[in-house]
Amino acid sequence: MSVLPQRAAVTPAEAIPDPKGGVLGPAYRTLSIGIISVVFLIAFEATAVGTAMPVAARELDGVALYAFAFSAYFTTSLFGMVLSGQWADRQGPLRPLTVGIGCFATGLVCSGTAGAMWMFLLGRAVQGFGGGLVIVALYVVVSRAYEERLRPAIMAAFAASWVVPSIVGPLAAGTVTEHLGWRWVFLGIPALVFVPLAVALPAIRRNASGPVDPEAPPVAFDRRRIRLALGISAGAGLLQYAAQDLRWLSLLPGIAGAALLVPAVLGLLPRGTYRARRGLPSVVLLRGVAAGSFIAAESFVPLMLVTQRGLSPTMAGFSLALGGVTWALGSWVQSKGRMDPHRERLIVLGMVMVAVAIAGAPAVLVEWVPVWTMALVWALGCLGMGLVIGSTSVLLLKLSAPAEAGANSASLQISDALANVVLLAAGGAAFAALGGGAVGAAHSVAEGAGASHPGAFVVVFLPMACVALVGAWVATRLDAEPQRG
Repeated sequence: MSVLPQRAAVTPAEAIPDPKGGVLGPAYRTLSIGIISVVFLIAFEATAVGTAMPVAARELDGVALYAFAFSAYFTTSLFGMVLSGQWADRQGPLRPLTVGIGCFATGLVCSGTAGAMWMFLLGRAVQGFGGGLVIVALYVVVSRAYEERLRPAIMAAFAASWVVPSIVGPLAAGTVTEHLGWRWVFLGIPALVFVPLAVALPAIRRNASGPVDPEAPPVAFDRRRIRLALGISAGAGLLQYAAQDLRWLSLLPGIAGAALLVPAVLGLLPRGTYRARRGLPSVVLLRGVAAGSFIAAESFVPLMLVTQRGLSPTMAGFSLALGGVTWALGSWVQSKGRMDPHRERLIVLGMVMVAVAIAGAPAVLVEWVPVWTMALVWALGCLGMGLVIGSTSVLLLKLSAPAEAGANSASLQISDALANVVLLAAGGAAFAALGGGAVGAAHSVAEGAGASHPGAFVVVFLPMACVALVGAWVATRLDAEPQRG
């Protein structure tokens, strides 16, 4: 729910002069409202679309490919992140932000009008590419336009902008899905794009457009990083296909995917990340472990509640609403100065909370367990994620030399998105192997719960809980002097 700055920060002298005002002071007000509106739109899409996804997968006969609907987004966002960072350094963040929002809206329309699951997945991929462009461009805007003292406040505003969508998004999307159809969830969101564009783009053009130094020679695209980004995206896609196909022939694309993915990961992440080397590499690894395990599990929560407990899409989505509040609470707690001496223990605690929540989620498969316990369990996990994600942001900047802050922030985002892709693919494969593709296949939402396949959900949640526990161990390896690898 939170993303880090992607480029090195500018000095306060380069930011808007406003010694007394805050992020909503006269000098920043329009810009802050505009970029917060963009984050709000992304948050609303994430919560609303997740609610409609189980119904969309059923109607398109694509429940077996359910995990792809999420991982396709993360796969293409990997390439979008790297490209956006390069583009924003060369020409400023305005163009990648504009193109990214356009792709984001186009992908929603493509998914909303899809007549087959492959078209739906294509739309999600286009959406992911746009989302990757937008995420990086937004934080380049923050690094260029805001004084250093104000950046924590605007980051807190970004986190807070998820609270209302977390509550309203599932309810609105579930109501639309039940009364108008799931397609209107996808087709209605692009109409909201024009408001943040109208507010944000003029302010960005005034305050953060163009290269940092107009007199300097144009910054060339780093073609090696672009190639590595293509490799990591293609490799992740091939691995997903192999994981979902579950035939001997799928070993070929799986091997090809690994051959593309491994060198790309080694080239884009800090040296020693895969070995949990102390300091910066472990911070980057932890971000991926935390985000990947949690998102992979959360993606199956609405489907489990709809098909196994007979909840409506509205109630299934609403069961996650409290999590938005507790995530923001965790972010607020870790931001307090008195927490700095205890930050690493706070992260360990957060990862344990995440593991407990993921392991406890399948309890609702037992009929006598009240369905509302899902909301409480997931709120606990979101509280832990708020502690972990905010703290990894702080530690990354602490362990980065100023000239490396941008590259290291990009590595953090790549770790986040790649772990989402890989763990969603693994979860989707396990889900399909235990009959998940038949879940609810012959039932409509109005008919309540579909075919009972509790084991298909258990093999998703319990391994992800184990991954989260590994993250608790990685969190004990975060203390180190700044790394240079």
